Amino acid sequence: MIELIPAIDIIDGKCVRLSQGDYASKKVYNENPVEVAKELEEHGIRRLHVVDLDGAASNHVVNYRTLEQIASRTSLVIDFGGGVKSDEDLVIAFENGAQMVTGGSIAVKNPEIFGRWLDKYGSGKIILGADVKDRTIAVNGWKDESACELFPFLEDYVKKGITKVICTDISCDGMLQGPSIDLYKDILAQFPDLYLIASGGVSCAEDIRVLEAAGVPGVIFGKALYEGRISFKELEAFL
Repeated sequence: MIELIPAIDIIDGKCVRLSQGDYASKKVYNENPVEVAKELEEHGIRRLHVVDLDGAASNHVVNYRTLEQIASRTSLVIDFGGGVKSDEDLVIAFENGAQMVTGGSIAVKNPEIFGRWLDKYGSGKIILGADVKDRTIAVNGWKDESACELFPFLEDYVKKGITKVICTDISCDGMLQGPSIDLYKDILAQFPDLYLIASGGVSCAEDIRVLEAAGVPGVIFGKALYEGRISFKELEAFL
């Protein structure tokens, strides 16, 4: 059974969504992310992906108070990402209720720090974020492309002990046009033991079924749920 992981993306303490990572495309869905988290929990959701978009843009954790409010008022298992660039940021995330932290840009730009986190906290608490554009890793809130190709990047970190990866195809994210099934199939073919979490493009419950049929262990989605393209009733089949 595929793991359902709704996303709450935060700007200025509000629940928002972007299209293809473009901050100018911001759409506010709820002024209070805690309300969103509580509703998810009430409908049987157990896991949550929280992204500090202000943090991603400013290179340090910003919306930690919102994280703390969600964590203290729900029992959701939260993975947190966005702006985690230093040991201090990591501690802030864990102290404010994140059970797992996702590192993307830091894993590219400062692999020594990211490797140290992995050694200290283990692969159960440190998730690798692989944000991809044309199978090349993007960094800094998706504003910049790196020189890292996806598959060597994944191979390097799998050898270092990473077991969980959130892979977001930026071209699909927020576009409601379907996820990159072929990309995820290729990743799982090369790394069959990876706990791969697909992110970006989910537009309907059928997209989740297709990912599940492809053997993808987890899926992150947001916009389709907030815009009513996926109902909580439909999600019950996966819970």
